[in-house]
Amino acid sequence: MNKTSLEFLEHYLNNASPTGYESKGQKLWMNYLKPYVDDFITDIYGTAVGVINPDAKYKVVIEGHADEISWYVNYITDEGLIYVIRNGGSDHQIATSKKVNIHTKNGIVQGVFGWPAIHTRDKSNEKAPQLDNICIDVGCTNKEEVEKLGVHVGCVITYPDEFFILNNDKFVCRGLDNRMGGFMIAEVAKKLKENNIKLPFGLYITNSVQEEIGLRGAEMITQTIKPNVAIVTDVCHDTTTPMIDKKKEGLTKIGDGPVISYAPAVQNNLRELLIETAEKNNIPFQRMAASRMTGTDTDAFAYSNGGVASALISLPLRYMHTTVEMVHQKDVEAVIELIYQSLLNIKEGDDFSYFKD
Repeated sequence: MNKTSLEFLEHYLNNASPTGYESKGQKLWMNYLKPYVDDFITDIYGTAVGVINPDAKYKVVIEGHADEISWYVNYITDEGLIYVIRNGGSDHQIATSKKVNIHTKNGIVQGVFGWPAIHTRDKSNEKAPQLDNICIDVGCTNKEEVEKLGVHVGCVITYPDEFFILNNDKFVCRGLDNRMGGFMIAEVAKKLKENNIKLPFGLYITNSVQEEIGLRGAEMITQTIKPNVAIVTDVCHDTTTPMIDKKKEGLTKIGDGPVISYAPAVQNNLRELLIETAEKNNIPFQRMAASRMTGTDTDAFAYSNGGVASALISLPLRYMHTTVEMVHQKDVEAVIELIYQSLLNIKEGDDFSYFKD
């Protein structure tokens, strides 16, 4: 990974992009992608799409999602403490003692999730952090002081934790789920441009919003694009860390390559194209099975427009929905290569027929 790509990744990850408020991050992403595409599509809720060969009738999507989990201000007490509700799958158990940024019209207001000191807790009946007992302290003594800072019900709250590299090749930050996807599909577009590849179809590099609250951005943009094929990238769990049951979650591990999913929403022949591409190009990969749904934007694309041939390539990740999400650099590079090589194997007009011999 070259210096320019790494600098963009750090800048992109350090920017806050909470669900429903992705616009600043989307502008950063579009600015980076601009030299490698012919045109852009955006929609009313903020999904951004870079398009190569926009006049082509046959359309292929490669997709990630742009949003990160966050909190909303839900209630301000008379004493100036702030209670919250989730915006996406925010984890109450990691909140205590974390610094936060509250986004207001006046700018960022800093605060902390407080927690009672160990000395004051009942050791025989200690309470765990729960949504109804975690609260934010912004250093005020009453509700009026809080409101004078510009904080009100509905303000969105993010963590300020920033990108760093652990042990030379592990990327760590909040929001790797799934701005790594946005980064990887942008790198695919960059690689196509640098290698002067002329695709025989339209390529729609899609960074969807609002995945964390139900795949909503993908649901909207697939109706606009009306693609023939969709290759989605998201993250999945590294199940080798403590307290994860492999019999339930399967075995996937950072450093062992991209994860190719088996699921009803994953079109069999498109999945086999990904596997054959990986094997042909000596790209290490792992397999994962989903029961009813993938829980990713794959589901939204697959079941849209009368059915779209869709597949999922996942990036294994440790500590999902925390502020120290971790991925392996070589997995990131392998996902980029797998998507790139797979695009070279898609033929214009290929219907990936379910009944193909």
